[in-house]
Amino acid sequence: MKNNQLFPFERNRYYSGKMLTSSDFQAEQEYFNNKRRFMNSFMYGSGIICGCNVLSLDDLSLMLESGAAIDEFGREIIVETSAVKKLSAMEGFSEIKGNEALLCMRYQETGIHSVFAANFEKQEDSYEYNRICEGYELFLKDGAEVEEGFHLESDFFLQRTLYEDGDFCVEFTMPATVCKGVSARVNIKLRKLSENENPLSWSGTIQMPFFVDENGNHELKINFDNILLNRGQWEENNYWIWTDKTEGDETHMVFRDEMGSQTFRICLRETEPHDLVTGQIAGISLEMRSLEEKKDYLPLARLKLVRTDSAYIIDEVIEEGVKKYISAPGWEEKRREYNSYFRKGRRSGQKEQGKTTGGEKDSDQMPEDSHMPMASTGKLEIPLGADARKGGIYYSGEIMHGLGRGEVYVALGYESDDNDSESGADMASTIYGSVDLFDKSTGMRQIETAVKVMKDRGSFIAAAKLHRHVNSLVLTFRWTAVLFSSSARETETYQEDENASIAPETPTVILEPKESWYFQVKFSHMKPCSLIYELTEEGSGNITPDGVYTAPGREGVYEIQICCADVPALCTYAYAIVRGKKERE
Repeated sequence: MKNNQLFPFERNRYYSGKMLTSSDFQAEQEYFNNKRRFMNSFMYGSGIICGCNVLSLDDLSLMLESGAAIDEFGREIIVETSAVKKLSAMEGFSEIKGNEALLCMRYQETGIHSVFAANFEKQEDSYEYNRICEGYELFLKDGAEVEEGFHLESDFFLQRTLYEDGDFCVEFTMPATVCKGVSARVNIKLRKLSENENPLSWSGTIQMPFFVDENGNHELKINFDNILLNRGQWEENNYWIWTDKTEGDETHMVFRDEMGSQTFRICLRETEPHDLVTGQIAGISLEMRSLEEKKDYLPLARLKLVRTDSAYIIDEVIEEGVKKYISAPGWEEKRREYNSYFRKGRRSGQKEQGKTTGGEKDSDQMPEDSHMPMASTGKLEIPLGADARKGGIYYSGEIMHGLGRGEVYVALGYESDDNDSESGADMASTIYGSVDLFDKSTGMRQIETAVKVMKDRGSFIAAAKLHRHVNSLVLTFRWTAVLFSSSARETETYQEDENASIAPETPTVILEPKESWYFQVKFSHMKPCSLIYELTEEGSGNITPDGVYTAPGREGVYEIQICCADVPALCTYAYAIVRGKKERE
């Protein structure tokens, strides 16, 4: 049943002497159902509320776990108990042509409880269903035949076809209106339209006078090189472009390839993205929303199939990217608790103390931008000694700045307690740069400073040259070190240090059959890197990509090879001795 028109809402009006018929009671139910579904659709959208997980029981059967969902018409779908379905017994199985299918769920009403009914108008007796059971049904759609339909988001986007030849289609998508001073995303999607097994090599250029890409260029070069896809598959690239708060309320882009050119018009606005998006979504009228094509089903999973002579075999069940979820407001506290176990970026391990009370922001959970500068600061002293003289050069000890290896900038500022001429009080101050510029007003000494940064050691040494004789035994400085990007460390190669090596923390372990062990690796003269774990012979057990080894069922000595992913020449070996329980004791 498709209930496309939920409004206008008409409810029963009761009055004395009104004769109620079945149509009146039906109108009563429709009023409350449509009101609820209207609110479901507008306030929550469509998707899975909870559960509805899809599992592969065997090569031919699927299990749908219990759960709840709302479809695009606002109708609630309740899966009361887990259900097992044979793939070949589901609707749509016979229409599958390729090696991929979409498992879908649809709202379904079924009449139950048949009772005797006397039809006085027709003067005959019959049976009617006394109840309507609101349930669901599962069915399959061929992976290449899934329709997209018309969605209202197309009014927000500027969408153009850049290339199409019957086999492939290249689509361009970006916001039709861009906020000044804010980056916008350009999406380029390549789709395969036919069954032909031929690759595509294609390139084009988008010229954008008012925009620049991440490298400061006014052009986007798009390239797909020898791409081979199956029908219905796609590949996409995303680009970020930025425009300054320039004059004017529109600009144009020009796309060019070997077939010709196109011009796109982009509107520019002095507003925030949140206000722009909110206005675009909320400003759509009910008449426009009624034009949107709504699907009467919810996709649950994509099924990878293997075709045999007699049947289809389920190879893989993929829910990610297929199933859409609804963020129920009642579970906000639980989401906040779970999200507290994640944060963006990487920090050094440290124990967190204290607590966060309601209404306070935990600063340690704020997202970090991995491209923001990393900095540290501290104080250092340069001893002069009793024989300090004009023209002498003096050095500090080696100072560890704590930012690791890489390109680091260190600035020195002279620390002094000055006498304020107005209040007569001592004031602590730090002067960066030429101290002699403040010499007349503060009486500071003329000092020339320099810093030697040892980027391979993560440290520096400070030096000071005296241009005047001083009576102090120690000069005190405030230092500030800045690592402008962590990429400086990430781009280092391990070949720069010929002593770089890796070795297992435990080179040899004794395990029982089927027992597991994590082979942790220590790094010498190098930063930790990604590792590749491999077994050197078949039948020697299993090892996960992160180094968890599971011994085989038979006894023996087995070898595990561990290599650095960035520098495969850096390699080491570990050994697992598998013995029975009695032998170990």
